[in-house]
Amino acid sequence: MGDATDAFWRSGYAGTSLDDLSAATGMNRPSLYGAFGDKHALYLSALARYIDAGRQAMDAALDAGLPLPQALMRVYDSALGLYFPAGGVARGCFLINTAATEAMTDEEVRRSLGNGLRTFDRAFEARFKRARAQAEIAGDADPASLAKIASALLHSLALRSRAGDSRAALRATALAGVALLCGTSTGGV
Repeated sequence: MGDATDAFWRSGYAGTSLDDLSAATGMNRPSLYGAFGDKHALYLSALARYIDAGRQAMDAALDAGLPLPQALMRVYDSALGLYFPAGGVARGCFLINTAATEAMTDEEVRRSLGNGLRTFDRAFEARFKRARAQAEIAGDADPASLAKIASALLHSLALRSRAGDSRAALRATALAGVALLCGTSTGGV
């Protein structure tokens, strides 16, 4: 499945042919159909796996045992590691960079994209709620709004990585975003 995901990640859904998927997975077309159904089903499965893996990584990174700024930077550093693979070209986020395009014409992809974004929002929101309860942020802070801003920062990192911004510049952006979200200076991260 990972090889198929990589093929979609490189070229998008529409730009990935069955021949590309066969080459990536080492499976011929009948085997691909037998294992996954059609290209669309394989793509939706790849999206679901990516979203699930992302949620698990966020849950681990947002560990309540860490101060909020450090936990948030763990999310962003992890994302940047994914967006900038070692020895490869910057690829950004699989969900943002492939599903956003297809969502215009494909209701199932639109639903997957929306569910994925809301999944990440909920992970951030839960951490901001804990941060508010532990007085890491102001008592009148709105965790849901902060979560959407934290997610928006993640989306921006994904898009800008693919647009050619350097990893160092994007990490500096993440540090500034964390400072704004937490109401702190960047020195504490």
